[in-house]
Formats: sequence, structure tokens, C-alpha cells
Amino acid sequence: MATSNNTQTQQPQDWRIRWISSPVLKLFKRVSPRMSQTEREALDAGSVWWDGELFSGKPRWRKLRKLELPGLTDEEQAFLDGPVNQLCEMLNDWEITHERHDLPPEVWQFIKDNKFFSMIIPEAYGGLAFSALAHSTVVMKIATRSVSAAVTVMVPNSLGPGKLLMEYGTSEQKDYYLPRLAIGQEIPCFALTNPEAGSDAGAIPDFGIVARGDFQDKKDVLGIRLTWNKRYITLGPVATLLGLAFKLYDPDHLLGEHEDLGVTLAMIPTNTPGVNIGRRHFPMNIVFMNGPNSGKDVFIPMEFIIGGQERIGQGWRMLMECLADGRSISLPALSVGSGKLASRAVGAYARVRRQFKMPIGRFEGIEEALARIGGYTYMMDAARVLTAGAIDLGEKPSVISAIVKYHLTEGMRQVVNDAMDIVGGFGICLGPKNIFGRAYQALPISITVEGANILTRSMIIFGQGAIRSHPYIFEEMSALDEADWNVSVQRFDRALFGHIRFFMSNSLRAFLHGLTGANFAWTSAGRPMRRYYQKLTRMSAAFGVLTDTTLLMLGASLKRKEKISARLGDILSYLYLGTAILKRFEMQGCLKEDIPLMRWSMEHVLHRIQIAIDGLLQNFPNRFVAFWLRLVIFPWGLRFKPPRDKLGHQVTELLLAPSQARDRLTEGVFMPENDQDTVSRLEDALIKTIKAEHLERRLKKELKGYQPGYQVMENMLQRALDNKLINTDEANLIRAAEEARWQVIQVDDFKPDFSQE
Repeated sequence: MATSNNTQTQQPQDWRIRWISSPVLKLFKRVSPRMSQTEREALDAGSVWWDGELFSGKPRWRKLRKLELPGLTDEEQAFLDGPVNQLCEMLNDWEITHERHDLPPEVWQFIKDNKFFSMIIPEAYGGLAFSALAHSTVVMKIATRSVSAAVTVMVPNSLGPGKLLMEYGTSEQKDYYLPRLAIGQEIPCFALTNPEAGSDAGAIPDFGIVARGDFQDKKDVLGIRLTWNKRYITLGPVATLLGLAFKLYDPDHLLGEHEDLGVTLAMIPTNTPGVNIGRRHFPMNIVFMNGPNSGKDVFIPMEFIIGGQERIGQGWRMLMECLADGRSISLPALSVGSGKLASRAVGAYARVRRQFKMPIGRFEGIEEALARIGGYTYMMDAARVLTAGAIDLGEKPSVISAIVKYHLTEGMRQVVNDAMDIVGGFGICLGPKNIFGRAYQALPISITVEGANILTRSMIIFGQGAIRSHPYIFEEMSALDEADWNVSVQRFDRALFGHIRFFMSNSLRAFLHGLTGANFAWTSAGRPMRRYYQKLTRMSAAFGVLTDTTLLMLGASLKRKEKISARLGDILSYLYLGTAILKRFEMQGCLKEDIPLMRWSMEHVLHRIQIAIDGLLQNFPNRFVAFWLRLVIFPWGLRFKPPRDKLGHQVTELLLAPSQARDRLTEGVFMPENDQDTVSRLEDALIKTIKAEHLERRLKKELKGYQPGYQVMENMLQRALDNKLINTDEANLIRAAEEARWQVIQVDDFKPDFSQE
């Protein structure tokens, strides 16, 4: 009986494999392009985290809400309150960028002495062993003072010899180099980009040939003859230890039967004969150390290979796993720093600066830009903290790292542009008082590095995410490469029919949520987050339907349909950003004062998802399928609206006056002790202006019809004192506010030769 029942249960599956799965598998094997080794290594790198939930069509919000993200330790907080603040006090960005074109020697020494270059190095090797959150927070705070200094600090702690040695180095390499890196005895850089291969780093023409040669006092050493030409290498001009990516070949078969050994990584002391290094690029007046390097027939021994000979050919995978630090920690931190500085400083400026006898922050045009600054900053910081927390929990979220790299650097672009629009001439005239000009000049740098943003959006986010994070596609693709036919067809059958069930359930779920406005989507969250969780669930189901339909209709040609891929990537990205916003709001205690920031950000996210879906459907190649998808996803039409003006007004009000909500939004901004500093003056003027406002309103009301002389305020004050409308203390309060306002609105000026008095 057992045998009979087993046969009966297997018969449908056998029939399915014979008549459906097997023919489909043969077809796929014939028409599907093979994944290159580079593509496979990129897909295998990192881990699938919350991006997998967003692809599922029904994210497990309870799992997210219960997730406890690590905070800063006492040691990390002490570092921020001590050495980081001290470093920021030492930084004069105008001196760095305009006069020295470099950090002062004492700043370089302070950075080395206090181990800013070794935040990621374990304590056993003399490093600080900080968390990803601490690393991010340090870079963010320094960025609010000087982008040049922030870039200098962040690079050794992301992609570089230190990270690669920690992950893949031999014990001898770790024991020798990591302690030297920890104390700044070695300054590292990593050389990847070749003039012939920028974003297509897998196509680097830099090469090494396995050979024998003399090295130092040793004869007939087995090693590599390297030829390379690199550019855009941060810290390159001052580096003592050069990390290098190249393709390794063994034409004489000194290592084995294969000639092409693949991308390999080495670390080379820059004093090695033949290494050309030291020249500088001049990146947008930010002037951090960045430059080209090259070498021709430079001989190095095999022990210079990171990880030793057993790591030959594994360079691309090593890079993909380590690139995530720059994308998910450093660049987002830099972007959030600009957002926080803009939120605090521009908000104060908009309250202090007056036009037409009123603060410019009260004009609706300015209010619209201020609302974007506050909302974007809240959204970006939420994504920064959630992503860093995931890394601290052991994840290596490769897809999410691309999301935060692209959207936070683009968010920085929007915020800084809005800030420049508001401050006007104060922002465009460079000088010691200007705290926005260099951030504006730095925008293209963040947009370009660690994968250009156009490439990241149009190819990487969805291109990698669809395969890596989808519950079935990677398994289907892996089945195609399985050598054993029986194993291949069994794996493919399970994945294919699981995929079919997945698609049907998501289609039904998306349609029902569309009909009901997702009001019946279950979530344990209370108000005001509940509706947003429900709407994100609806959009996740819609995203699942769009993903599967697009892949089915376009197949491998989706690689060339970059605009469609970009819009799908936008949907995935905004789903993640929405996740981060709700997580942040709950982590901070669902505070009533922060509701406008949370709501503005969520309304913005949902509207951007809708725009991406609508754009995709308008341009979908098959118009009948596009009509069906629109009916499933938006049965009642497009219902998500951008944030309303009233909500934007509420966000703006949080930026225009001191409050706990403003402090939470801008937490981590460096606040100088020097009362002559621009940021300090803005804070001082904001407080004095608000204190004097009610007195000024009273004066204008009581002195109606009075025509003051050319000294408007002083004449009004004297008239008010004569009429006993105010007392001397109140007059002095108004005078102090006027003086503070005057100091804030001053713009840098120079002698004709641009020297200062």
C-alpha cells in the first residue's frame, strides 16, 4: 500500500516534469544567455536581507518591528564626544580647500594618533573595532564640518587594504600590516578604476604575468610582473600601501595548466621600484588627496597577493563583498551629514533672514523647499541607520547597499540644491563664512564614485535584486547550470511551479488590495503607521506582479531595457526607504512631534512608487499586458498624492524654531564652540530673533502710522522708549537680535587680488 500511495503521489509530478518542466528547461537552456563568472560572483556576493521580504509581495512587518538594531556603545559615544569633536574644532574648511589644498599637518597627525583610519580594524591589531553605525556616525559628523576631511577618514575604513586584509588576508599579512594601519604608520589606498574601464570594472586591462625574478636581495623569486594605469584613487598621492586589482595570466604555466587566472588583488608598498604615484587630481575644489598611479613591468613576489596564492582569481568576488561598505556606510553618511547641516542651518537662516519685512521662511515658495529638506533628511537618516544596523547584525546587503548609495546621494543633491536656492548669494560667494558652497561643489563626487548613479539605478539595483532577492529566479537560473540533467530538472521543476504559484497569489493579492485600498491588509501596527504599512504591503504585491510579468515578457532583453529596469529599481528602492522611515519612527518612540516628518516622507515615498509604476506601464512594450497590469494594480486609478501643502507647512515649522524634534532630526551635526563660526552665529541669531519677535510685532502695532528715518529700527526703538511702550531691557533685546541678524547675513568679500585683510 505504501508503495502504491507513493507511486500515486509521484505520478502528477512525473507527468509535470515530463510534459512541462523538462521542455521548458530545454528551451531555457537553449535561449538563455550564460552567466559569466564575473556576473555570478557579483550575484553571489553579499546576503539577501529585507530586500527579499519586499520581493515576496507580503513583507513580514512583525519581523521588522521586532528587530532590535544595535546602538552606539559607551566607547563609541565617547569617541564622538571627544576626538571627533576635537577634530572638527581643528578643521577650517576654507583653509583646507582654498589655501592649503590639503589638511594641515597637525590634522593629519591627529587623525593618525587617534586611530581615525582604523575604526574597522579589530582591537587585537590595535584598531578601534567600531560598529558600522559608529563608523557611519563619525563620518556624518565630520561631513557637517568638512567634506574633505570626511572623505579622508572614510576611505581607509571602507574599500581598501585594511578591509580586504581583515576579510581575506593571510595570518602573516594581518599580523604585519593591520597594526601598522591601525596607528597610521601605513596610509592605504585601493586602485581599481582604469581609464579604459570605469564602471565596467570587470573589464580592466591592467594585467600581471606570473614570472620569476629578483626581488630585493632574493634571487629567482616566483612572482608577478605587473603593468597598470589607474586613476581617481583617493589617498593615492600620499599612500604608503597600494591595493591593486588586475587580471593575472600564467602563459608559462608556472602555477598550473590554466593561463587566464582571473581578477586578482595585491597589496604593494608604494616604494616598490617602478610604482609611479604622487600626482594629484583636483576634484571639484574639495581637494582631498586623490590621484592617478601606474606601473610597468613592476615585479612583486607572490606573498603580495591578498590572501596568498589560494586567493588568485577571486578578486572580483572579494571586491563585490567589500564594496558594500563604501556604498552602504560611507557615502550615505556623507549625504546625511549634508542633509542635517542644511536642516539646521538653512532652517535658522530662513527664520532670521528677512525680505519684504517678514522672515523668508514664511514665503510659500521657500516653505516648499524647506519641507523637502526636512523630509528628505528624515528619510535619508532613517535609511542610514537601518542599513548600518543590518550590517552590525551580520548582514552584507548588496542590493540594499546599491539602493542607499543611489538614493541618499541623490537626496543629498536635492537637499543641497534647495539649500542653495534659499540662501541665495550667501551660498554662491565662497569664503570662510560660506558653509554650503563646498557641499554644493562636492555633489558630483558622491554621484560618481562607487558606481556611477546612472549605472546603479538603471542596471544594478533591479538587475542584481531581481536575481538575488527574488524567491525563485536565482534557483531557476542555478538549475540551468546544473550538469546532472536529473538534478537540474528536479530543481527547475520545484522552482518553476513555486514561481507560478507565487505569481498567481501576488496577482490576486495586488488586485484585492487595489480594490479595497489595502484597508484589510493585516498589520499589528497602530495609528498613524498602520495605513502606511498597509499601503506598502499593497505596493510590494504590485511590485511582485510587475517583476514577474516583466521578466516573462522581456527575458534576457531586459538588460538592454535600462529605463524599465530603472523604474523597477525605483519601486524596490522606495519600498525600502518606506520601511526605514516607519522603523525609525517606531524606534524613536512614535513621538507626536515627529509625525509631520514621518508622514511627509511616507507620502513622498508612496507617490514616487506610483510615478515609477505609471511610467513603467506607459512604456511597457506589450500594450495589452500593460492594460492588464494597470487594471490589477490600480483598479480605481492613481490614488497616491504627493505631500500636501499643509503637511509641508508643519515640517517647515519644525525647522524654523528650536525644538526637540529639530534636535532629533539634526542629531550628529557638529556644533562649534567658537561663537564666531557661521553655524554658531546662526543658532545664536535664531534664538535672539525668536525672543525679540513679539516685541517687534508690538512696536509695529503700537507705532502704526509712524514713519521712521533711515535708521529704521533704532528710530523705532527710540520712539517706543520715549512713549514708554518698551523698557530699556526690551530695547536691548531687539538690538541684540538685529545685530545677530546683521552678522548672519554678511557675505565674504576680499581685496581685489582675493586676499583678505
